[in-house]
Amino acid sequence: MKKRLTAAVLACSLIALPSAWAALPNGASAPEFKTQAAQGGKTFQFDLKNALRKGPLVLYFFPAAFTKGCTIEAHDFAEAVPEYEKLGARVIGISADSIDVLKPFSVSECQSKFPVAADGDGKIMRAYDAVHERNAERAQRISYVIAPDGKVIYSYADSAPDKHVANTLEALRAWRAQHPAKD
Repeated sequence: MKKRLTAAVLACSLIALPSAWAALPNGASAPEFKTQAAQGGKTFQFDLKNALRKGPLVLYFFPAAFTKGCTIEAHDFAEAVPEYEKLGARVIGISADSIDVLKPFSVSECQSKFPVAADGDGKIMRAYDAVHERNAERAQRISYVIAPDGKVIYSYADSAPDKHVANTLEALRAWRAQHPAKD
């Protein structure tokens, strides 16, 4: 009973979390995509559909590699990877940067712990309504949590990088309370 009550309180608290500019509402289907990504300096083809077969995904958009806020955010996500893994989730960052820029970023700023993907033509940013409001060639800082069924379960947009990790972890914990992992 106590676990159910805790889960209910947690779920209700998520409703109160701000989502500023987030365009894809909870329950929306996450647009499928494939793109080139880098992790640990190595490139590979990232496929959303395949990634979701392994569990929930935190998909975060960031304006530009090696800028102050994006470096802070990448470090924060890298440090939290073990917490995401405990919840059965993975993380991927996306920006309009080229894969040549993202390869070293994936090593130094992401600490080789999660991939970052290139969206040079902006198709993924447009599909997720994550185009920067002042510079259409960059992404706005927005994080989505996507369930394995491809539905958005949480979104958070804020130009400040400091709450994206905490908020997506909170959303995953609430989701996991309703969807226990099968051993």
